[in-house]
Amino acid sequence: MKRTLLLISILFFTAQVQAAKLDTIDTYSDAMKKTIPALIITPDNYASGKEYPVIYLLHGAGGTYNQFLTMNRNIPDLADVYNLIIVCADGGNTSWYYDSPVDPAWKYETYITKELVPLIDKNYKTIKGRTGRAISGLSMGGHGAMYLAFRHQDIFGAVGSMSGGVDIRPFPKNWDMAKRLGAYAEFPENWEKNTVTNMLHLLTANSLSIIFDCGTEDFFYKVNRELHEKMVERNIPHDYTERPGNHSGPYWANAINYQVLYFNLYFKKNTVALK
Repeated sequence: MKRTLLLISILFFTAQVQAAKLDTIDTYSDAMKKTIPALIITPDNYASGKEYPVIYLLHGAGGTYNQFLTMNRNIPDLADVYNLIIVCADGGNTSWYYDSPVDPAWKYETYITKELVPLIDKNYKTIKGRTGRAISGLSMGGHGAMYLAFRHQDIFGAVGSMSGGVDIRPFPKNWDMAKRLGAYAEFPENWEKNTVTNMLHLLTANSLSIIFDCGTEDFFYKVNRELHEKMVERNIPHDYTERPGNHSGPYWANAINYQVLYFNLYFKKNTVALK
């Protein structure tokens, strides 16, 4: 009995020691002249000297860089299980991850693609190439992930979206989007060219590995369904899932598990053996 208890104690202690590490860091955006936080999750064997693939996660409107961790405390376990780095970026309250054409103070596309990614590659043991990077997000972040990946296929090899606002045009008065793009009535071209569903022409054939999903009770369900249908019509390979659920934390806490699995399979298929 004592030996059994001792073994259980050792296993419990080992499980506590061998766990993903969470670091909240301050990054500086020269484009926006401000400090922006980010959460970096490294797997328990990070010190082994290998290079790791990276998943960038983008939060929703009204959220912050720690939204994913708040809704799903098991996010660090995903880094351990799949042996990868997770970067939870901060996109401001309602940035929509654009470089705003009407407000020069908002340059979150530049921040993510030209400042944050190079900073992570410089300071962490990452696979420094598009096939070692994926990006996903929820709601506003789902739009942001698709938007950034479509426009920067040289940086990201895989992209995901959970309940993403992939067509912003039906919501011209919501979530401060008019502050980022200008009022729809005055600047319709900004809305047309910066909505994901109108950006399929940017995709290079078989360049991006794409996964997205949406709950059938979500107010973004229709626009996600329409994006899926447009991709089918244009023979764009992708993985699309509809499941019961609404625009809520419990839905995203479940959906993230499938997306990280998808990205892990992509990394295994497309990156050379880890050093």
